[in-house]
Amino acid sequence: MLYTRRGDDGTSGLFGTKERLGKDSVVFEALGTLDELNSQLGLCRALLFEKKIEGELQKDLITIQECLFIAQAELAGAEKHLTKASIDILEQATARAEARIENPHAFVIPGSTVLSAHFDIARTVARRAERTLVRAIIDTGVISAETKAYLNRLSSFLYAAARVFADKNESSPSY
Repeated sequence: MLYTRRGDDGTSGLFGTKERLGKDSVVFEALGTLDELNSQLGLCRALLFEKKIEGELQKDLITIQECLFIAQAELAGAEKHLTKASIDILEQATARAEARIENPHAFVIPGSTVLSAHFDIARTVARRAERTLVRAIIDTGVISAETKAYLNRLSSFLYAAARVFADKNESSPSY
């Protein structure tokens, strides 16, 4: 069954506690924003698949999506957290993407291509997820330094990915 009816009163629970919080709690806002980000990355992956763009970027996105599930689990109270190795993998992915672009010396207007625009949307959602997570820490206690760092680095990766596809024919399998 996909529903429990327990949330019909406008509350929901977190992992490992019987306490119920209002669905308007910043914790649920952060969890929802991380879920939105994960879905946006799924859309980016689907667009890459449709365009027959395979390789490292597809693998990077799956790894990032898995890390976002871990971040959500941690925020929800599970004894899980991202590791330094997760950050290192994300930094390597960012370096691979960054190596394929020229660093712009001015603001970049999103929307050069459909694919770059979707990566830019994911970047803005990642920034919102980071801000919301920081606010949620007040309600949930400590979130690991690695999880905070990971979310901080993620927007840089998404910026680089957007730039990779901004100035090229987006059907190019060059990534």
